[in-house]
Amino acid sequence: MPALEVIRHLAGLQSQAPDPPYIGLWSRMAAFHPSELETLLIERTAVRLAVMRSTIHLVTADDCLPLRAAVQPAIERGFQSSHGKFLEGVDRRQLERLTRNLLEDGPKTLNSIGRRLEEHFPGREATHLAAAARTEVPLVQPPPRGLWRAAGVSLHTPADVWLDRQNVDDANLESLVRRYLIAYGPASVKDIQTWSGLTRLNGIVNGMQDSLVTYQDETGRELFDLPDQPLPDPDMPAPVRFLPGWDNVLLSYASQERILPPEYKPRIFTKNGIVRASLLVDGYVAGIWRTSRAGSSATLSIETFRPLDRIAKNNAIAEGIQLLAILQPKASVHDVVFSQ
Repeated sequence: MPALEVIRHLAGLQSQAPDPPYIGLWSRMAAFHPSELETLLIERTAVRLAVMRSTIHLVTADDCLPLRAAVQPAIERGFQSSHGKFLEGVDRRQLERLTRNLLEDGPKTLNSIGRRLEEHFPGREATHLAAAARTEVPLVQPPPRGLWRAAGVSLHTPADVWLDRQNVDDANLESLVRRYLIAYGPASVKDIQTWSGLTRLNGIVNGMQDSLVTYQDETGRELFDLPDQPLPDPDMPAPVRFLPGWDNVLLSYASQERILPPEYKPRIFTKNGIVRASLLVDGYVAGIWRTSRAGSSATLSIETFRPLDRIAKNNAIAEGIQLLAILQPKASVHDVVFSQ
């Protein structure tokens, strides 16, 4: 399927850094080139904005406003816990109107938005006002931000204006649950809540029981899915894959143990909030990777968490050389090295 359909199928790709979605799409698709995603962003059929868990995601234009409306309570809760106490007494509707007015002449940085709002709310800090603006108004980050290897600061503009679409006011939580299960099911209610940032979804899922199927995992936990969703054969081979940092598959479940052995988690999820780029072997995280460039040579360095057999190493090398061709196309020498 084309990149736009992959983005839709996954209900968005984690994108707080611009490059990981490109690697994530390349890893998932039979044929992908960065120009395909660049075209989607330039033509406004895909956008980047804060959605699930209040983090920047790459989503389709069709999903942008409905997904944002569905997770708005989680975004509000996150704002209140970090910035809300500094803006007590501020008229949020007035702040929304002012934000839209000051963005009428074009996209701006969050810092600029906050500074301009300071003029209307004396005694309030720009950082908190900018966070409130981002909460009250769904703001997309238009190109060049998000283009492949493009430099530049993050500018923001209202999503409904950028897309020329009406805002969505009603949160369709049943639709949100279905979208999650299409991409990530079978899964538990806690998994759905972890992915979306929402809480108290038990009632929503229980009300959908007639249209769902249920399973149990190895611990007896109840898992839900949509009917007729494919379940892979246990013996189906899982090819070597290189995942980018902050990949969805590691952030969309309450527990990563279905693909990440617990003893390896501290090496993927760092203390300073980084989720490192990882190597999958037979469907499980088996290492981390990074690239470097020296002159005309580009190297993919793989640090494995356990010894790999010859077949797995050869497959990682073959896949890694193809990855380097995307990441370092101007290098004349591509090499893959292992360490443990």
